[in-house]
Amino acid sequence: MIRSGLIAAASALALAACTSAPDTAGTKGAAPPAPMTETMSSYALAMTTVEGLEEAGNTQTAIDRLTQLSGDPDLTREQLAETLLRRGDLRVGQSGYDVMGAIEDFEEVVNTLDDTTVHPEAVLALETARGKADSLMTVLNQPETTRQQKFDILMQLGRHEDAIDLMIASDLTPDNETLIAMYQIGYLCEGDELTGRTYDAVEPDGTDHALRFCDFGK
Repeated sequence: MIRSGLIAAASALALAACTSAPDTAGTKGAAPPAPMTETMSSYALAMTTVEGLEEAGNTQTAIDRLTQLSGDPDLTREQLAETLLRRGDLRVGQSGYDVMGAIEDFEEVVNTLDDTTVHPEAVLALETARGKADSLMTVLNQPETTRQQKFDILMQLGRHEDAIDLMIASDLTPDNETLIAMYQIGYLCEGDELTGRTYDAVEPDGTDHALRFCDFGK
């Protein structure tokens, strides 16, 4: 009888040890994330922020965020390639106003990050962007192209200074989307101390702005 009791007690202790083992292992395994995990988490957060900015209509701010991210020395080559490709995609888009900048982004991936998984996508994107630039330049150089059309093309290409010179010389009025882009980039500002013509613009969230050129000489 005593021996049976000892065996039962031993079995109970073994069962208790097995039951508690996973919890102990889980506690010991809960080590702080490795540096690479932290870097990837920051990268993922940044890309999520970019997506939210784009969806809200703040394309230029999203491009700025990607520019900041591309300067992070902790990015892997794959992450840098993805960042440049994403920035290029935004720049070449209708609201990006920088086709030539997009070409530079795609070229960097193609020429210096050819070992990344997004390299084939960058090759195709580069070809498309170059084709768009060629088409815009063809229209720009046509004698029948109006000054307003030339302004729009120069903005799309990313030749902003040339576009602004034409805008001021011809007293052109850009559409609302272009005005907001110029505001986000930093060419137009809001403030009673500014001089010159006022351009009324409305942000995607409904915020009204009375904008003038940021530098007082305009």
